[in-house]
Amino acid sequence: MDKILEGLVCSSHPLPLKRVIVRKVVESAEHWLDEAQCEAMFDLTTRLILEGQDPFQRQVGHQVLEAYARYHRPEFESFFNKTFVLGLLQQGYNSLDRKDVAILDYIHNGLKLIMSCPSVLDLFSLLQVEVLRMVCERPEPQLCARLSDLLTDFVQCIPKGKLSITFCQQLVRTIGHFQCVSTQEKELREYVSQVTKVSNLLQNIWKAEPSTLLPSLQEVFASISSTDMSCEPSVALASLVQHIPLQMITVLIKSLTTDPNVKDASMTQALCRMIDWLSWPLAQHVDTWVIALLKGLAAVQKFTILIDVTLLKIELIVPHIVNLVHSFKSDGLPSSTAFLVQLTELIHCMMYHYSGFPDLYEPILEAVKDFPKPSEEKIKLILSQSAWTSQPNALASCLSRLSGKSETGKTGLINLGNTCYMNSVIQALFMATDFRRQVLSLNLNGCNSLMKKLQHLFAFLAHTQREAYAPRIFFEASRPPWFTPRSQQDCSEYLRFLLDRLHEEEKILRAQSSHKPSESPTCSEASLQDIASKAATLTETPRTNDSEKTLIERMFGGKLRTHICCLNCRSTSQKVEAFTDLSLAFCPSSSTEDLSLQDPSSLPSAQEGDLMRACVPGLSEEPIVYNPSTAAFVCDSVVNETAGSPPDEFFCTDNTSVPNESTKILVNKDVPQKSGGESTPSVTDLLNYFLAPEILTGDNQYYCENCASLQNAEKTMQITEEPEYLILTLLRFSYDQKYHVRRKILDNVSLPLVLELPVKRTTSFSSLSERLSVDVDFNDISENLAKKLKPSGTEEAFFPKLVPYLLSSVVVHSGISSESGHYYSYARNITGTETSYQMSCQAETLALATSQSNLLGRDSPTAFIEQDLENKEMSKEWFLFNDSRVTFTSFQSVQKITSRFPKDTAYVLLYKKQNSTSGLSDNNPNSGLWVNGDPPLQKELMDAITKDNKLYLQEQELNARARALQAASASCSFRPNGFDDNDPPGSCGPTGGGGGGGFNTVGRLVF
Repeated sequence: MDKILEGLVCSSHPLPLKRVIVRKVVESAEHWLDEAQCEAMFDLTTRLILEGQDPFQRQVGHQVLEAYARYHRPEFESFFNKTFVLGLLQQGYNSLDRKDVAILDYIHNGLKLIMSCPSVLDLFSLLQVEVLRMVCERPEPQLCARLSDLLTDFVQCIPKGKLSITFCQQLVRTIGHFQCVSTQEKELREYVSQVTKVSNLLQNIWKAEPSTLLPSLQEVFASISSTDMSCEPSVALASLVQHIPLQMITVLIKSLTTDPNVKDASMTQALCRMIDWLSWPLAQHVDTWVIALLKGLAAVQKFTILIDVTLLKIELIVPHIVNLVHSFKSDGLPSSTAFLVQLTELIHCMMYHYSGFPDLYEPILEAVKDFPKPSEEKIKLILSQSAWTSQPNALASCLSRLSGKSETGKTGLINLGNTCYMNSVIQALFMATDFRRQVLSLNLNGCNSLMKKLQHLFAFLAHTQREAYAPRIFFEASRPPWFTPRSQQDCSEYLRFLLDRLHEEEKILRAQSSHKPSESPTCSEASLQDIASKAATLTETPRTNDSEKTLIERMFGGKLRTHICCLNCRSTSQKVEAFTDLSLAFCPSSSTEDLSLQDPSSLPSAQEGDLMRACVPGLSEEPIVYNPSTAAFVCDSVVNETAGSPPDEFFCTDNTSVPNESTKILVNKDVPQKSGGESTPSVTDLLNYFLAPEILTGDNQYYCENCASLQNAEKTMQITEEPEYLILTLLRFSYDQKYHVRRKILDNVSLPLVLELPVKRTTSFSSLSERLSVDVDFNDISENLAKKLKPSGTEEAFFPKLVPYLLSSVVVHSGISSESGHYYSYARNITGTETSYQMSCQAETLALATSQSNLLGRDSPTAFIEQDLENKEMSKEWFLFNDSRVTFTSFQSVQKITSRFPKDTAYVLLYKKQNSTSGLSDNNPNSGLWVNGDPPLQKELMDAITKDNKLYLQEQELNARARALQAASASCSFRPNGFDDNDPPGSCGPTGGGGGGGFNTVGRLVF
């Protein structure tokens, strides 16, 4: 009969005829057959089932085998024995692999056919061992699903006792290896169905043997908490969560959060993966467990984990908020509206505390603009109720992540612990293209100066393969001695200190080089006092040649003349000083009356030298003596004089003594905030106000040496020499005398893309500058004074010229006080020869048409030019530097930063002068190959960068190996592997303003 059947199924007869004959063969199974015939029939049908060429052959095999096994059960029991089944599972069938699902289906059907036979018990014992072996081999989802079908129908095949725990653990690991590479809906549905079958099997085992539940969950946690990135656990594990009894939440969460073996890194990884599970279709109750775990961690004050998880996942969550809001809006349900109101409150709390990311928050603000914004008091209340903080002064950073540069091609700076004030300034200086090129082109081999360290830092920012660079060496070398480590500082004060250090250092090196001409300049400590003395002598000689100036003077140095004229006798006192930045006070509001009569006691007490230094910080002839309590903020342009002192004491000195309060006279321009109804002031307005004439009267009267008494006087300031890079600091930090605190002025200021700086030069500037370098006190009237100052034959002493500048970078302070908050910066690449702008001719024309009283009038034609440039700049590349994070942005984002985020205000501005010559005109272009306009690096620098890039690759390999070792040594406890996260904090203070180091170096509030 077997020969007939085999010939039939292989023949070319019509299919209907074959079916008729097969039916006859099935009916003949009732007749008696000897054992050999039965075995031959079982062999044939088994071969048809497992190796059939088409569905018809496999169908015939199943029908005939079922019929003959039913009527010849003892013969089939003898055929389907332990040896035969073991051979199928371990060796396969002929050409069929042992892991083929057809073999498992065949065994499944065979068990159904001999279920009532005594030998089935032996098969059950065999399968208990074999199924454990199979799951240890990590079968594919399809095979595992077929195995689950078999074990669901024949629970006797499930391992018992201790082996049942091992089986469940291994099955969990197998699920953790599941992957579905297809994106087709049919395949995805099939994959979900397979995962469901396996998870249901585990659920049935947990119900039948409760002792297997806890070890299984331990294995789940071990998989999702693993730090081995080479084997990411499958999201299919989320399907198991729905089968965990909810009444066990309290016990399990307490066990997890109090187990000393569960370290921060493991818990952080596990929580992050559970958050990723939320999008899985089978992830029922995952949200319940995530929330319970977050609350459990908060209850035991493991805030570091909570903060780290939030920072690691915020970029995943934030981009979806807009779609979430639109989705709930479209519902129109009352519950959806109530949810959106609560969500809006939390969003504003997040942006209030976690400031400094306008590129992420702008679309969210637009989406929730129709919902009420909570008051600041309510935001503070919510934050105080829900704050997660680990320590009062330091919050732990999240896990360090090694990754390559961002798509911008720019390198971030790692926050070393409240060092955002330095990072923002360094990025602004680095993006000052001409300055960067000058620094990189310096030959500083053998020198260990601060400029050498800056060159080293710039080189790494330009050429490292790292996403972010840690400027530890430069920070330690450039940090002012009074700056407390790991505390928030003023970026303007740091910038001023840095530029002055670089300037003074170069003077010393020049003096040292001239003192020892036969030796190459070094930075040794020997004879520094003699060298500094000689450097001071060199400084006293007026420099008319740019080659004699230091790099800082050439790039940032300008000249400012301060002029005071007694209104009684018309005698004049004036001084020309160097400056590297201008500090601009806010214009007084129209409601302010008689500002000159303001009580000086209402101003913050400050030292005489510091007040002038903060107003016009210059390149001093002696090393600067700073007072950190006042250098960071000044309300106005101030000139201190001591009553009864000779005129030369009017000028800025480095005297640190505080004059008696009763004899100190302050020339004050107050800084009240603009009233709500007034238009937004611009930087042009503040610059106008800075240079506007001021009448010194009342308590601010000027002591006239000629009159020997206090007199009303007029004070004016004029820029006589413009810098290549104009640094403007907006004086936003004022002093509240009543409460003795520093407050921040949050007024919005319009930032012009084009700024015209009024410069008043003399027709014979070099000869006049010699006269103005010392104090002048004349008894003549102003007309005679002008004649004495003018060279013979000159009819005009000064002529105004508007010098065009383009905005290069903006340092933003996010926060409400000077002691806290966060700094980040906007910047772009811009050189001194932007020919497309053609601003010089425009400025010359405007200079002739502009009156003396309105040098920077708003009606200037440059308004139209600026509008045209703004339109062009929308498409140009601006970058947002936020510690480690660097992203593309636009000038439009720079313009509306404060209107969108009231705590984020422009603080330090960097403008680049538009020249007809390049800033590197004195360099030899043939000295080497220039890359992207930057000069070639010195070999020492290039070798250091190459070495670090290799080290970076080695770090990646070592981390991968370490994770592999941790995974290999994993136990079944809740904390099988991992490490403590003891990195230094990267936040910018635990109080208002948030800030920090981008998403991977910030301590933050979480709610």
